[in-house]
Amino acid sequence: RINHTGWCRRIEEKEMNSKAYQWFQTVDTDRSGFINLKELKQALVNSNWSSFNDETCLMMINMFDKTRSGQMDLFGFSALWDFMQRWRAMFQQYDRDRSGCISGMELQQALAQMGYNLSPQFSETLVQRFTVRGARPGIQLDRFIHVCTQLQSMTQVFRERDTSMTGNIRLSYEDFLSGAVTRLM
Repeated sequence: RINHTGWCRRIEEKEMNSKAYQWFQTVDTDRSGFINLKELKQALVNSNWSSFNDETCLMMINMFDKTRSGQMDLFGFSALWDFMQRWRAMFQQYDRDRSGCISGMELQQALAQMGYNLSPQFSETLVQRFTVRGARPGIQLDRFIHVCTQLQSMTQVFRERDTSMTGNIRLSYEDFLSGAVTRLM
């Protein structure tokens, strides 16, 4: 018998982004073949060299952990690599003053590009909510990713229930919580 599993896995690894593979090898400090929360948190930094917050790291592990083990394998990590590159590029595009933070106005522009028709006041509220305490007002990369990913998830929950595409839905409190828990936690 021929073992196709090992052969297929080697081909998939060759096709994987080599930078993601190298980064995985660096981040997997315990050499377990998986990335856990602690390892991911040590690997991800904002432009001011601060670590990503725990909430965002946990959200990313939950997004890319297909086995629900609380860790990512190489393939989940490769998907995370692509995810991070897209969000970092968008963040840098809208961080026009290169401060390392997205202001309310910059966030408003980013959300508009993503198709959200939200008020400038809403963007300012998000900035106030997600600014690191004691820091200048603005959202760092980790919190930008968190905010945008949560908005996408909540929008998906809304769209699933807005079958007539009116922009209005009626749902019970428990339905709302169920959608939020399923998508956000």
